[in-house]
Amino acid sequence: MEEIAERLLADQGVGERAFWLAISRVPHIGPMRIERLERCFGSLAAAWSAPPDALRAVLEPRPLRELLLARERVDPRRELEKITALGIDVLHPGHPRYPRLLAEISGRPSILYVRGELRSVDDASIAIVGTRRATPYGRQAAERVARELAEEGITVVSGLARGVDGVAHQTALDAGGRTIAVLGSGADVIYPPEHRKLADRIVESGAIITEQPPGAKPDAPNFPARNRIISGMTLAVVVIEAALRSGALITATFAADQGREVFVLPGSVFAASSEGTNALLRDGARLVRGGRDILEDLDLVAGLGVTETPRQLQLDAFEERLYRAVSDEARHIDELADVAGMPAGQAGAVMLTLELKGLTRNLGAQYYVKR
Repeated sequence: MEEIAERLLADQGVGERAFWLAISRVPHIGPMRIERLERCFGSLAAAWSAPPDALRAVLEPRPLRELLLARERVDPRRELEKITALGIDVLHPGHPRYPRLLAEISGRPSILYVRGELRSVDDASIAIVGTRRATPYGRQAAERVARELAEEGITVVSGLARGVDGVAHQTALDAGGRTIAVLGSGADVIYPPEHRKLADRIVESGAIITEQPPGAKPDAPNFPARNRIISGMTLAVVVIEAALRSGALITATFAADQGREVFVLPGSVFAASSEGTNALLRDGARLVRGGRDILEDLDLVAGLGVTETPRQLQLDAFEERLYRAVSDEARHIDELADVAGMPAGQAGAVMLTLELKGLTRNLGAQYYVKR
């Protein structure tokens, strides 16, 4: 942890980062006023020490009063040291590691708190969002999209929530790719708590970012603001299963406003979990079947054809019968047992063998698909 802190503090532009951090925390001074201060004084370090009369020409009475009070109480460099001591980096617009696409949007975050590492390759990133209550179909779809994107070197961005988000992060990591989690809490506050191990993996192979300061709780108002970062830092947003009133649809709305592409995997017209996604399609979002459709539509990768050679394994009669019942569409073990003509208990044992041979995958709740 000490080595990380030393590296962060040794980085160029420490002084300016300290003043971006300090001013971003002043009440009633948001991104627009910060941009105004930087434009007027040339840097936030200069704005921090500017005479009150000069500041009065830029700021209204209330934010000016708050800034003058902060100057009496806050040591910007000391505040930066406290955060870097936690292993958290601090980035601002204009910093070389601040996401390029995010810097272009209106109302961009003045400060990003980062655990892990943001890289230039993350400019080619795509967001995957969806319901926290993902069905087996939704989980399978998220796996397919995340895997196909990660295998082509695309960074997968999501919100670390339960359901589709977690599946997207996990699959990207398992495919050897990069993934970034955008939080609605402090970078040191992982929510939901069961995703702490996943968060640790993300930090090792990507980054966790947030505009919330360390220690901030995952309060509901933070998440819509979080969603604008998810869409703002990516080339496109992919929505997989979303109800009519959901955070995923909020992200899609931000994406459209920011000029980003919105892709949707269609769902059943009878499922509440697909009402939002199907409504997006009706409103003009682009229908896709997987990650390769997205890459082709965005013209990111040429010649995406991948030839898969089926594994030649010896199967006994029961394994062969059950394997033929499995398809690319998720099916419950009871249905598979009926199709294969065997008792459910026997089907469960045989399915375990097929899983161990790498031929099938359990999507949860005893729903299976072919690998």
